[in-house]
Amino acid sequence: MLSLSLTGQIDLTASLIFGGLWNIITGLTFRMPMCVQPMKSIAAIALTNHMSIGSVMSAGMGVSAVVMALGLTRTIHIVQKYTPMAVIRGIQLGTAISFGGKAAELVKQAKSFGGDSWTWDNNYEWAVFAFIVVFIFYYRSKRIPTAMILFSIGLIIAFIKLYTNPPPKAVYPKIGVYTIGVTVPTWDEFKHGFVSASLGQIPLTCLNSVIALAALAKDLFPERPTGTPTIAVSVGMMNLVGCFFGSIPFCHGSGGLAAQYRFGARTEVSIIILGLSKIFFGLFFGSSLSGLIASYPSAILGVMLFVSGIELGAVARTVNDGVVDDQKRHANFIIMITTAAMLVGFKNDGIGFIGGLVASLCFYIGSKYMGSMDDDAQVMTEQQPTSVSTSVTSSMGGNAPVENHKEQDGDCSSFHKAPSSRGPERH
Repeated sequence: MLSLSLTGQIDLTASLIFGGLWNIITGLTFRMPMCVQPMKSIAAIALTNHMSIGSVMSAGMGVSAVVMALGLTRTIHIVQKYTPMAVIRGIQLGTAISFGGKAAELVKQAKSFGGDSWTWDNNYEWAVFAFIVVFIFYYRSKRIPTAMILFSIGLIIAFIKLYTNPPPKAVYPKIGVYTIGVTVPTWDEFKHGFVSASLGQIPLTCLNSVIALAALAKDLFPERPTGTPTIAVSVGMMNLVGCFFGSIPFCHGSGGLAAQYRFGARTEVSIIILGLSKIFFGLFFGSSLSGLIASYPSAILGVMLFVSGIELGAVARTVNDGVVDDQKRHANFIIMITTAAMLVGFKNDGIGFIGGLVASLCFYIGSKYMGSMDDDAQVMTEQQPTSVSTSVTSSMGGNAPVENHKEQDGDCSSFHKAPSSRGPERH
């Protein structure tokens, strides 16, 4: 969001105001700390292709129109119903691993231990400190607000850095009343934005922001049922309104919900407070906050993103809950890993989703049409003899049963049998 605002591709003031407004509305609607976050695929493509603000807004509105239509017609519910849970868990696991990679990139932007390039405000020492704080109080997040502590420390560092060692052309926070304007894309901008950015964002939004999010919400808040059609309509409403005023395209996300939950949020209260704060800073500080945001230490931000990824990836452990059959459990695990690996490798949720579906379909065909061959092989194996018992006549004229077992290091099919017509062997 900061990069797009600095290049004039979005309006930071509108993004803060509408982001806060959606925080409040979704908190009241879903009664949980539902995350509101930028559409990352659109943001990345917009920066790479130097898209105009009209094209960026068109991309957001195009995605929202499609997702909202899927929600209103309940088609998204059909997609969720026939998507295997192992594929959904794979999407969540792949997203978690992607979070870990992005977190590492943020931490590596900081300066290493010591050396001439070391700086006090953004270094590996801060990353280690944040890492230790998070995991020491990992199971005390309800009582000890580790996220608020780390955020406050980072904010103090950003203030000190901005006013003591400002970068060239630094922008300082300035209080005032900031207004927003209307952005109406042209037809050419709409076509360019939809084709260049919307088509890549649609599967990402449907899978991660709707289907995977609904599954995670059910895991974390089983007493508060959240349907995929409702989430899809929520995503649509956010951008069909906000993008007309220059706001960055927003969506929900399973990773954001996992982050809110990990750092102690259990109700909608925290997200409503966050929304009110965004509206306040958007109205009275607006785009002047860009300098402060740019000064925030990436070392602390990276650790917080890393922990969010861990929390999201942890739900993958439930992929086999309620599954008793060992073969099915193994297949679910393979499908989940396949989905996650393709998502991370190709950096595309859609490819991961398709890969997981193909793997799931292959397992289904194999078990249904080739299972009888395995059963026949098992029956033949069970019918093979494992031991033979024979009787030999002892020198006293009695019968002594002798059991001949398979040789340990020889041919498993060779047995030694004493003929009954012979007398005792002489030694």
